[in-house]
Amino acid sequence: MKALTIGKIGSPVNLMDADKPIASVGHSIVKLLASALNHRDIWITKGMYPGIKEGAILGSDGVGELDGRNVIINPSLAWGENEAVQSDDFEVLGMPTDGTFAEYISIANENIYDKPDHLSIEEAAALPLAGLTAYRVLMSRCQAKSRDKVLVTGTGGGVALFAVQFAVALGCDVYVTSGSEEKISKAISMGAKGGYNYKNESWYKDVETDFDVIIDSAGGESFQHLIKICKPGARIGFYGATLGKYQNLNPQLLFWRQISILGSTMGSDQDFRDMLAFVTDHKIKPIVDQVFSLEEGRLAFERMEAGAQFGKIVLKH
Repeated sequence: MKALTIGKIGSPVNLMDADKPIASVGHSIVKLLASALNHRDIWITKGMYPGIKEGAILGSDGVGELDGRNVIINPSLAWGENEAVQSDDFEVLGMPTDGTFAEYISIANENIYDKPDHLSIEEAAALPLAGLTAYRVLMSRCQAKSRDKVLVTGTGGGVALFAVQFAVALGCDVYVTSGSEEKISKAISMGAKGGYNYKNESWYKDVETDFDVIIDSAGGESFQHLIKICKPGARIGFYGATLGKYQNLNPQLLFWRQISILGSTMGSDQDFRDMLAFVTDHKIKPIVDQVFSLEEGRLAFERMEAGAQFGKIVLKH
């Protein structure tokens, strides 16, 4: 079968011939129809991830066929029984376990779900990792509810866009930040009330309303400003730190105003089931930026690395 694999650190992905997987006990072979990229795939090729295995098949998002039905794969492996935190055996599909950038995959039966009927194959492929991550940080960790004022930073990437879509569907007043006026306009067309361009270093001073919930993946120096625009009792959920360690935090603002900072990673099996139900009930459709063939995998990686996408980059198999 054809598969996109990792070569030497720092080199592009390779389209290779690989052996078709054999199902072990409790697993099934899914014929993959489409998959989608995540920033995780880029970080792996750059060596910015633990346990990298040369020759491994990348990819966490996948939709395929099994026994005549279309199925979607939960990429959260071995979460464990504790809803509060993942087990020591937890891993994300696509490293070290072979992932979805291939024609077939062997996957545990408990990670296989029916594809939501209202989604196309490409839309469904865009959902699993980013949708799960956004659902957990917004719903499970930050407990967002209708009429909350929610700020989602870095809109344009997959998780942030799902957080916007989920919060809008929940009935929240949603605002965004981005370094692109075009992306802010697109977010507003999706139901956001407004947005702020973080290239303006004092953007937070223009905020006219404080927030109940803030969803962030940047961290770094700018995180201190998020605390300044929180309501008392607000929740800040974060699922990444692309700008590095937090700097210059004022603990007095945190404890006196009862602000919670909540870390979040991927999600449990229950989170995945709840996310699929929420997406189905509200007929939410993932934003697909562009579709490439599996053979065009390198071009897809180049587009993601350039950071120009709005939504998910999908591979059609």
